[in-house]
Amino acid sequence: MATLYLVRHGQTLFNRLHRKQGWCDSPLTELGIEQAKTTRDWLRARGIAFDHAYSSTSERACDTLELIVPGMDYERVKGLREWNFGTFEGLTEDTNPPLPYGDFYKPFGGEGEMEFRERLMCTLTQIMERPGHLSVLCATHGAACAQVLRACGHETLRTGEHMGNCCVITLGFDGGDLSAKAIDNPND
Repeated sequence: MATLYLVRHGQTLFNRLHRKQGWCDSPLTELGIEQAKTTRDWLRARGIAFDHAYSSTSERACDTLELIVPGMDYERVKGLREWNFGTFEGLTEDTNPPLPYGDFYKPFGGEGEMEFRERLMCTLTQIMERPGHLSVLCATHGAACAQVLRACGHETLRTGEHMGNCCVITLGFDGGDLSAKAIDNPND
């Protein structure tokens, strides 16, 4: 069985300001940089190494990955991007509708929830089906992590639990299926 490690990016300026950042971007804060370094040390202390690494095309995810595995070659993948919130991008989080969001953002140029989930799961499956992918790191986003867990039938996040910055989600990959194994937050 292969293993996929999903890591949410470190804290960003928009996280600190409570602004929505889906496809728009903002830089890591000093805390976000420290969170990525802590996650790097946490993974190393457990002897976890990667044969391949991938990142969302967002700068916040790329910067996080580069801090976790400095000098490792990686591929930027559009399919790992965050939920597209359309014209709600950059607005304050108090503009969020109640959970679940469903298709709320579609009329505003964004993605529907199932569309977003399908994009992520197809992307991750295609990555993991590549030859020699036994221990893979993917740097992505909070809602992306939550959607992957929901697609794997993980119930924890249905109550609105928040995915911490630089959390590590360990998933098994066997025969084309992903299954959630663990959720850790090295920064707690």
